[in-house]
Amino acid sequence: MYAVIKTGGKQYRVVEGETLKVEKLDVEEGAAVEFDQVLMIADGDQIQVGAPYVEGARVTATVKAQGRGPKVRIIKFRRRKHYRKTQGHRQSYTELKIGGISGAGVAVAVASNPEA
Repeated sequence: MYAVIKTGGKQYRVVEGETLKVEKLDVEEGAAVEFDQVLMIADGDQIQVGAPYVEGARVTATVKAQGRGPKVRIIKFRRRKHYRKTQGHRQSYTELKIGGISGAGVAVAVASNPEA
């Protein structure tokens, strides 16, 4: 069973027991987090797609760590113009461990087109 959730402006495919890094959340380590913006839930052949979110679906997770990613170097350079600028950036992240996926009855969603 897996789900697709939305957090931090991005979409993530999550499975129970999985560890993933998402955009920084303002939550302390060890706290529980609940995501209600679930875009899709799949359990074998049963797929439930939201419009835009699945009603009553929840994904729970535990915050394992808060951290910062590797440094990204930004270099601007203009040849023959005596111009060089360097800058660095480290993106903050939150590491989560997915605890459970619950949905309000996973139903099969079949797209039908009668004019096809």
